[in-house]
Amino acid sequence: MNLFDGVQAITNASGTGPIDWDAAAEAATAATDPGSLTLSAEEREAYAADVRAAREAVGTAAAVDVELPDSVRIFDRHHWIEANVGTFERVMGPVETRTDTIPGIARTLNTGTMAVTLGFLGRNVLGQYDPVLLAEDPHELYFVHPNIVAVADELGVPLARFRRWIAFHEVTHAAEFGAAPWLPEYLESRLEGAVANLADGTLDQEAFRDLDAAMTAVEGYAELLMDEAFDRPYADLRDALDRRRQNRGPIADAIGRLLGLGLKRRQYERGKAFFEAVAAERGIEGAGAVWEAPTNLPTGDELDTPTEWLDRVDP
Repeated sequence: MNLFDGVQAITNASGTGPIDWDAAAEAATAATDPGSLTLSAEEREAYAADVRAAREAVGTAAAVDVELPDSVRIFDRHHWIEANVGTFERVMGPVETRTDTIPGIARTLNTGTMAVTLGFLGRNVLGQYDPVLLAEDPHELYFVHPNIVAVADELGVPLARFRRWIAFHEVTHAAEFGAAPWLPEYLESRLEGAVANLADGTLDQEAFRDLDAAMTAVEGYAELLMDEAFDRPYADLRDALDRRRQNRGPIADAIGRLLGLGLKRRQYERGKAFFEAVAAERGIEGAGAVWEAPTNLPTGDELDTPTEWLDRVDP
């Protein structure tokens, strides 16, 4: 980890766009310890075994075929940054194409902000499932091994149990996107619309509302599937992670708020409450009707009043 190299990369940011993406990635990796990626053959197989078990259990619970990549990718923190900087760049594409030449000082500040963002996430992301969403590859399933090891140790929980919990959670997302082939395009269109309007200095509130409601449904349904599919209690793991987030220090807390990580927790809770109410009335298969078409996604009001969604959407 070399902070000097990171600062130098940011101060040397160049180009005509608002962010020098190569410099942001270089600075983020320079300021981030990659962590150890030394795994035995047995440890690598353990990741794959957890994913296979999750695919079978989640597929049975959701009554859908769970499509996954042929291989599981195990990353260190630098790998995660390198894999995701392109996605960040594509998300910001509409802003960059609508923005005139940016003064050097603004580009430096923007590049520094993005480097901090990538570094923070690279040190905190545990696992990730990427469907066809602003990406060139069909989908990716990967785990940031050094983060999983560090957090399991910090929480005082067995690594094998914690790793398996992360695997199940990511596979629940795979099940959702497998059940809703239209979902990646839907999310992409709302995301690009929201970001594009920012370039004009306006906020597309409808696009943000649609995106928030959809992501709340994604996170809530994943929690419902976890309750059905995971083969052991896990409430203590969720509670321990929440306590860790609450005690991570003022700087990390401020960055987390800026990145909307508090919103993500709200989406978990709000979405889970919605799907628990729906499943109580129609069972888990009835709750899966949300993925049949974009029009079946709950609105913001329906998330808070599930009976409205139940009255609108036929089983």
